[in-house]
Amino acid sequence: MMHELMASWFEWTRANGYLGVFTMMALESTIVPIPSEIIIPPAGFYAAQGEMNLLGVILAGGLGSTFGSSLCYWFTYTLGRAFVLRWGKFFLLPPGKLALAEAWLAQFALGGVFLARLLPVVRHLIGFPAGLVRMPFAKFAAITFLGSTLWSGVLAVFGQKILGAHPELVKDPAELAVVVKHELLWFVLLVAGVGAGWLFIQWYAKRKVAHVQS
Repeated sequence: MMHELMASWFEWTRANGYLGVFTMMALESTIVPIPSEIIIPPAGFYAAQGEMNLLGVILAGGLGSTFGSSLCYWFTYTLGRAFVLRWGKFFLLPPGKLALAEAWLAQFALGGVFLARLLPVVRHLIGFPAGLVRMPFAKFAAITFLGSTLWSGVLAVFGQKILGAHPELVKDPAELAVVVKHELLWFVLLVAGVGAGWLFIQWYAKRKVAHVQS
């Protein structure tokens, strides 16, 4: 069933060009389980074949992701935490996922929005706590666009490389997602390392301040 869904998402994106990329990445940035690994890499590959423009693909991905995250932001901004905690489980946002996103935002603040756009799981969720804490929307949208566009660029470039070497993966989106995730594991680990480094700097700074005050 999931393989068939991936195939339909894949084909719909190609048939609708930049609008398809924008729409699917907008959905990917909400609670809809659409992996960006089957949206942007093929579009990057088609750009290399002359069917699309690489910059257009990257911008469509960044704008779509920003739009989807903005919907999540305004959803919780408008309805509030109590509503989400009570009813979130009915639209794939159980309390555990919300707590994860809230903890992430509490640790990293605005920089966490940027990092979240580059990492699995929290990438789809970060808009919800940002709306709950009423982060200034202009700042949220700007940093989301930067992170989303960078992620789209990485996926597009690697999509050209991977599908250029293995064009048969175009016919198997599920396997494509697996291959892309494997190839980009180093990038995810790098981003996670940056986050860990930031936490260490915060901890060390607080420890130093506490020592001076004592």
